[in-house]
Amino acid sequence: MGETWSMLDDERTLDGTEAAALVSAHVDGGRLTTYFQSDRGRLLTVVSNGVRAMVVLMDGAGDAGEHAVSPGAAGSSDGYVLENGQVDTYEDSDTIPLADAVAAVRSIIDDGGPPSGASWSVDR
Repeated sequence: MGETWSMLDDERTLDGTEAAALVSAHVDGGRLTTYFQSDRGRLLTVVSNGVRAMVVLMDGAGDAGEHAVSPGAAGSSDGYVLENGQVDTYEDSDTIPLADAVAAVRSIIDDGGPPSGASWSVDR
């Protein structure tokens, strides 16, 4: 059986389409951070500013993981609101457009990894 995913602290299993819709609904509603967990211990975090998103995939708690990147993107963007109220600024090269982030969530949950052709940086 394949890996199953749910929102952190929620037992309801999600497929990629449901998870992607959840991220979009959260962002539209002003909740800019969404956390997912798999039954294999992997963690997926999406932090958005409404336009771009930091997407981080970790093998488990404490793992530095890997994150989606936009090679060649210049500048930085602020407004990334964490659940504790902290507001971060990230380099645009370390984030991706929100639509790409939603596609990455769908792919990771349905297929186990990022979409083919997506750029990722390994931080381990």
